[in-house]
Amino acid sequence: MAPGLTEPNPMTLMSGFADRTGLTSSGNPPRRYLWTDAFAVCNFLEIFRRTGDESCRDLAFRLIDQVHRVLGRHRRDDSRRGWISGLDEEEGDRRPTAGGLRIGKTGKERPPEESLDESLEWARDGQYFHYLTKWMHALHQASRATVDPICLRWAVELAKTALAAFTYEPALGSRKRMYWKMRIDLSAPLVPAMGQHDPLDGLITYSQLQAAARQSNLPGEGSLSAEIDELSAICRGIDWITEDPLGIGGLLFDSCRVAQLLKRRAFENVELLSALLESALTSLEICNRSAPWRLPALYRLPFRELGLAIGLKGLNIISRLANGEAAAFDPKLPDTLHRFRGYLPLAEKIERFWLVEANWEFSGWQDHLDINEVMLATSLAPEGFLEI
Repeated sequence: MAPGLTEPNPMTLMSGFADRTGLTSSGNPPRRYLWTDAFAVCNFLEIFRRTGDESCRDLAFRLIDQVHRVLGRHRRDDSRRGWISGLDEEEGDRRPTAGGLRIGKTGKERPPEESLDESLEWARDGQYFHYLTKWMHALHQASRATVDPICLRWAVELAKTALAAFTYEPALGSRKRMYWKMRIDLSAPLVPAMGQHDPLDGLITYSQLQAAARQSNLPGEGSLSAEIDELSAICRGIDWITEDPLGIGGLLFDSCRVAQLLKRRAFENVELLSALLESALTSLEICNRSAPWRLPALYRLPFRELGLAIGLKGLNIISRLANGEAAAFDPKLPDTLHRFRGYLPLAEKIERFWLVEANWEFSGWQDHLDINEVMLATSLAPEGFLEI
């Protein structure tokens, strides 16, 4: 191992996260953040799969419970109390995702009388659709680890709640759009602009949940056909190309899930996989011009790069599926995948850079320690997040 390079052990990273955020330490109060916790659930389940250590599976379900009890309820510094859904204690405990889930930002939600200040809004609480879809994904992964369909039920209810709250018609009869950020109780938008990949994340995640529901004991209540049709309509004509490494990783993650759903005949739009991969490839070519991964640590944001590394690892899954059952895919898929070959080593390059302890001294690592460590662990053991 090179000097200064820490042991690439996902469990070491996850143990530090669990202690620091109050999951395993009674000395630290629970500090939950929905995006990070969604990845963490997948990581604990993957470590359990690899090692057979049942304590890791227990941590995944303990984290799910803590997220629901913290982010499914109003903040301690809010005058409101109880479940954000408005349900009573007993019903809220049974249906913790019925009102969505808070982001977990440190700042209080912007008061209704205060105008939007984008420089402040990023640190304020509320609900993000793309965080909710990540949690739906985490619940789906958890449902695969148990015969009890409760996690899948929670995911489906969250899916229905989220889409109903985040979509709107700009004008009567026009195509629907989505809000970027909603109030904690989903009563009104906080940021009206639409996230570029939000409807795409929704379409694929909802298709994933519906496929799982059809294989389980909740085919009726698990139907998301109307929501999938609605998201498909919103997605039409959207340009997915992005310069953001995390966004590119998201495109590749979505591509990986579409490939798996296509193989199971659980997704009808065969052309979408090629479109997403082409968008990701163009995005990589654009991003490579500035190449943030070639900058010194001081100027880098680890979790955004690690999101790209995770997505790049999804290409291996797509290649394996395409080789195993080519009939389910576009005949041009192997050629498209071949065009990514120059970028595949980038995943290991990013990982190795952020495994060097000297690079942890800078603000980009320290200011986002939880999300950085968790996503580094995901990149080191990606199957729990990527495979559905």
